[in-house]
Amino acid sequence: MDGQTRRKEMIRMLLEATKPLSGTALANAFGISRQVVVQDIALLRAEGYDLLATARGYILNQEAGNMVSRVILVQHTADQIEDELNTIVDNGGRVRNVIVSHSVYGDLTGDLMLKTRRDVKGFVEKVKHNEAALLSILTAGMHMHTIEATTEEDLDVIEEELKEKGYLV
Repeated sequence: MDGQTRRKEMIRMLLEATKPLSGTALANAFGISRQVVVQDIALLRAEGYDLLATARGYILNQEAGNMVSRVILVQHTADQIEDELNTIVDNGGRVRNVIVSHSVYGDLTGDLMLKTRRDVKGFVEKVKHNEAALLSILTAGMHMHTIEATTEEDLDVIEEELKEKGYLV
């Protein structure tokens, strides 16, 4: 199978997937290395596909055109992360990413794509299980999220809830 055919098949698989597909799963499906998967994903992004690399695998973002987004600045402790993220998803939002502005490295971004409480729980459990440091540890808990929702009003409600809880900076 040539590269162009493989990439078309990758898009088909991502369209049909009900959950993120890992680089290993894609590599195994095509009998290629994970390095080739990364290169194919880069080529597909260059073609205009909105592909996201999350901690759970690759996602083809099909909802991007139907959503409005906003970057918010928040600060909280590590113990409050689940409440912060649940506040967003409970009010109809999606947490696209986390961003920290580092004085040396500039903006560091991690794709999250959290839409439900189950997504949030899975993320929090994965952080705990892997004893992973949160990006916000670099900035004393201060970080940004790109949040998405179907309407600006939903984003306003999310911001108001975060403000009431003391998370919004």
